[in-house]
Amino acid sequence: MNKWKGKSKGTILGYKIFVWCIRNIGIRSSYAVLYFVASYYFLFLKKSNRYIFYYFRKRLKYDFWRSQRSIFRSYFVFGKVLIDKTAISVGLRSRFTYEFDGIENLKNLLNEKKGGVLISAHIGNFEIAEHFFADIDFDCQINLVTTDQEVTVIKEYLDSVAVKKSNIKFIYVKEDMSHIFDINQALSNNELICFTGDRYFEGSKYLEADLLGKRAKFPAGPFLIASRLGVPVVYVYVMKEKNLHYHLFARVVQNVKKRDAQGLLNSYVQNLESMIKKYPLQWFNYFDFWDDID
Repeated sequence: MNKWKGKSKGTILGYKIFVWCIRNIGIRSSYAVLYFVASYYFLFLKKSNRYIFYYFRKRLKYDFWRSQRSIFRSYFVFGKVLIDKTAISVGLRSRFTYEFDGIENLKNLLNEKKGGVLISAHIGNFEIAEHFFADIDFDCQINLVTTDQEVTVIKEYLDSVAVKKSNIKFIYVKEDMSHIFDINQALSNNELICFTGDRYFEGSKYLEADLLGKRAKFPAGPFLIASRLGVPVVYVYVMKEKNLHYHLFARVVQNVKKRDAQGLLNSYVQNLESMIKKYPLQWFNYFDFWDDID
């Protein structure tokens, strides 16, 4: 069994290569480098391949060969997403186009003057959302609540090469629960709180729900907190389309009672499943998500 340990794959060398390629040969040409990277992952990352194969073969019901092809394509698309994120950070936002499906939901949320909760997932490229918000007159502080233990040297490097610094603030989950005060303070300032709801961290509290026909564990924190705050909750995803185009989705949570964390999770899973089926190659959870592999 291989559960998520709070760290994702990637090295500072890899990001430096991306930046060099983007600046010297362009974004689309940089994608060509990914054939070598994706091939390496496909050939040598046996554990990761096994888990993502299970996702395609058992949960999405692809046949054997389609599942194998999808492993390679998933790594390739993941690389594209990382290149796009890096390219936007170094000042190439104008090269990308976007469409926003549901921006009125976020504007209405802010007009209520009590903040709001966004729940996303490790699907698509949510981290670039703020760069598009500026183009649609959507000015709001976003606070990302995370237990992520990403190597800080990578974040520091990306900040050092960024033309425009990220405005996203991080609220780190702490054992003494002091992050709750940070969340409440942000909401009182009419800011947005964002959670990712699809990675249960080993040893933390969890809730269970069926995703793609199989029971799985989800982090309890986002759903317990969001269901108790008494503010609007919106599911938000930023999905890569063809070429350099992105599609941003925002859906307001409906018919979930206050303090009903399980009900909120069930609603989230239903919404997430629809996105996974629409963009199956963009759900980047390369571990034993369903705890179903010996």
